[in-house]
Amino acid sequence: MAAHRKAKQRSIGGNTARTAVTIALAGAATATGFDGVGHADPQLSPAQVKAQVDKLYVEAEAATQKYDGAKEKAGQAEANLRKLRDEAARREDKLNSARDALGSMAAAQYRSGGLDPVVQLALSDHPDQYLEGAAFAERVGTRQSAEVDGVRRQLRELEQLRSAAHVELASLSSRQAELKRQKKTINEKLGAARQLLARLTPQERTQYAQRGGADDQQHVSRDAARGPAPVASSGASGTSGATAAGSGVAAPNSRAAAAIAYAYSKLGSPYVWGATGPDAFDCSGLAQAAYRSAGISLPRTTYSQINAGRRVTLSELQPGDLVFFYAGITHVGIYIGNGQMIHAPNPSAPVRVAPISEMPFAGATRVA
Repeated sequence: MAAHRKAKQRSIGGNTARTAVTIALAGAATATGFDGVGHADPQLSPAQVKAQVDKLYVEAEAATQKYDGAKEKAGQAEANLRKLRDEAARREDKLNSARDALGSMAAAQYRSGGLDPVVQLALSDHPDQYLEGAAFAERVGTRQSAEVDGVRRQLRELEQLRSAAHVELASLSSRQAELKRQKKTINEKLGAARQLLARLTPQERTQYAQRGGADDQQHVSRDAARGPAPVASSGASGTSGATAAGSGVAAPNSRAAAAIAYAYSKLGSPYVWGATGPDAFDCSGLAQAAYRSAGISLPRTTYSQINAGRRVTLSELQPGDLVFFYAGITHVGIYIGNGQMIHAPNPSAPVRVAPISEMPFAGATRVA
């Protein structure tokens, strides 16, 4: 009996330890702020797993856009700081030269002895030449005063540059801290999504990747679900249309056609958060790169890109328009007509063509 009880205690202890580890891991997963996602529930159905992964990807995309924005601002702050430091170095060199000149002038006056002008005139063999020299000395004194004022002004300007550089350095530090926070959030959410996807069978994971997110059409109006009207070969502005190379898509103008052609050429490229190409992209990185190839500079983030052009409605969509999704404007695709877009969905799916009805529509803008 004693042996039996001892074996039983070991069994209970082992289960308890494993349970404690499971609870701890579950707590670590849920403590990252996923708003009630039950990662530790072993009874989740494949549909529930997919729904939770969808939610995590949406949250990771929102954090990615914040990361992209912070990275862009950090880059600007770093460039500003570098310019300020370079300018301060130039000003310091100029100041040192002015100080050297002022020091040489003072040393020359000291060596001249500084006799009273009346005495110098009385002792001079050539009074006329002395008077000319006295006038020159007066001019030198005026110049010396100007040099002193110049040095003082340069000191003030240099101090202002150093103060501005200090402010820019603080801004850069703040942006870098924001980058670190958003990177941590992204990695936590994507890690949790990977754990959930691991519960699915290989076939279910493949189906999820092929689906690429919510597959119903309740997010858009019935008009949107039917798709916008066919696009004419000429744009509203009267410019002649163009066909996007390699796609057969009739775009309203050559720049929209170039952006679409670029997006088509990147089909199958992996989604990587923070990436802007040429081999991997996040959603706003793909939009930015596509229009960069067409000669149009777009902001880095979705919530800036939506304001980069003229807003258009669903019924007005033309190929090349940027289409945005979710209430926070956290996802973007490039419209290609017939209710379809090219976008970089999430880490489970590469750049691809998808219906705009698969996500909640938030707005559209025309940049070409």
